Amino acid sequence: MPRKLACLCLLALSLAACRTGPDERTPEKTLPIEAPLPPSVTTGEFLIEADKLDTWNALGQIAVRTHGVEYEGRAQMMDLYSLRYRGVAFMALTKSMLLSDTIKRTTTRVTATTLDGKPIDSKPVTEFLALLQRELPAEIASVRAKQAAQKKAKAAKGKSKAKKKKKK
Repeated sequence: MPRKLACLCLLALSLAACRTGPDERTPEKTLPIEAPLPPSVTTGEFLIEADKLDTWNALGQIAVRTHGVEYEGRAQMMDLYSLRYRGVAFMALTKSMLLSDTIKRTTTRVTATTLDGKPIDSKPVTEFLALLQRELPAEIASVRAKQAAQKKAKAAKGKSKAKKKKKK
């Protein structure tokens, strides 16, 4: 029996030595890694004193003739163009601003978003918006002049048809 008792004590001591308990050292506190917040606005967005439709038309004209811009589609009802510039796909948007104490004239906000509709903050898009901001005023004037010329030509054509009918 003393031999069995000795073996049991040896076994108990062996098991006690292998016991794993809670680590009595306090773990070092690590600060949580916070993901950067997505941008709330697009870098480079701007306001222009012009009608939304004129701005939208002018934006399209600039986009199709600008080297490096791939025109993928448009939706006038949604005031957007789907574009790709320097490998970055995005939507260029024109939105009317409400008249207020600070906005006294018809004004349009020009911005860009990801294809999911979230603000985008990439260098190519910022460069494209800067290009738009420089070129839109002249292009809007050009679009308005073309529209006025078309309207005038249509009116003149209508008058000439009316004269021909009267002569008959």
